Amino acid sequence: MTRVLLTGNGAAAWGARLAAVDYVPAFPITPQTEIIETIAAWIDAGEMDGRLVTLESEHSMLTAAGAAAATGIRVFTATSSQGLLYAMEMLYTVAGWRAPFVLVNVSRGLSAPLTLEPDHNDILAARDSGFLQIHCATCQEVLDSVLLAFRLAEDQQVRLPVIVNLDGFYLSFTREPVIIPDAEAVRRFIGPFEPGNIKFRASAPVSQAVAVLGGAPYSYFRYEMHLAALNGLMVYDELAAEFAQTFGRRHDAVEAYCTDDAEFAFVMLGSFATKAREAVDRLRDAGWKIGLVRPRLLRPFPEALLRKILAGKKGAAVIDQNISLGKGGVLFAELASALYGRKDAPILTSFIGGLGGRDLTPEEFYEMAALTRQAAQTGQAPPPRLLYTEDELREVRKLQAIAQVERQRLGEG
Repeated sequence: MTRVLLTGNGAAAWGARLAAVDYVPAFPITPQTEIIETIAAWIDAGEMDGRLVTLESEHSMLTAAGAAAATGIRVFTATSSQGLLYAMEMLYTVAGWRAPFVLVNVSRGLSAPLTLEPDHNDILAARDSGFLQIHCATCQEVLDSVLLAFRLAEDQQVRLPVIVNLDGFYLSFTREPVIIPDAEAVRRFIGPFEPGNIKFRASAPVSQAVAVLGGAPYSYFRYEMHLAALNGLMVYDELAAEFAQTFGRRHDAVEAYCTDDAEFAFVMLGSFATKAREAVDRLRDAGWKIGLVRPRLLRPFPEALLRKILAGKKGAAVIDQNISLGKGGVLFAELASALYGRKDAPILTSFIGGLGGRDLTPEEFYEMAALTRQAAQTGQAPPPRLLYTEDELREVRKLQAIAQVERQRLGEG
């Protein structure tokens, strides 16, 4: 066991190396490319076994990953943003094949307009694909989550691919102290991939074709995938306990920070939750009873655990680093559905921020807490709010004025 400074990308690569992956199909895209470059350098230097193959697109990359996993070998790959969307057809396909492998997604906002900074619209677009999802807040979590993801994907009760998500730039290129566990300890924890009935050998060919099905049998197979995903809740809890016993770090499906006596809570995903954690500390210094609730596991959705943690709270500020256009925050909608009709549920307030990597300031967390307390006192939640500072609003109004002038000019032309 050694402690080194690693980027989030480096931590993801170390997770793949320690998992002793057999095959890495790859296609470069910012800000994920460093993961593949690191693995390629290790393989070229003879420091890592396995084969890395560059494909012509993310669509081909996911196809290769699913096909390789269907032969019974351990597969790892990574993508980001537009690449994840380009592979979207194959996300659904390989999950339907029940091909267990690990895909790291380095979140980046989607175009247009184009940005290189992170938000979660790319990863949340994949939430219905059949891939399970683990969301990370630190570089250490990235490495550990890759290891957990292989065990989760390969478990006989699950057999679904898993996405490990980290925020681009904020984690992918940020160096933090990361403990690299002993390779032998990881080998004992993960074990060999036991493919069971997933196998293919050229010397003993077996057809694994996918038939065209009608509604009833199609529904059966989709429901089987749903049940397998739900099995992931129990399996993940068991793995988190085993991981903690082996490595001394516990990654529960939901992080609950300072929630035991809390009257209010922030609820959010990803690395920006570390900012919320700091805000919790400062607000507690000021006498607030407030905590942080951060789902690590988003698919399957840990709604029973979220209900338990939030039971009896007066209010919860849900902060989405995404926007479902025409509706609002995705996490807010999912949490609201999980808490609907429960008498012990807190009032929920919805805030959307961090789009395209926009920072969330301490003052904004304090304001969100105050608005949530006010909502709890009045029993009326305000409309969902997109976070802007006064300076940013002035810039937006300038853009609106310019756009209006341009529309008038075009109309006159």
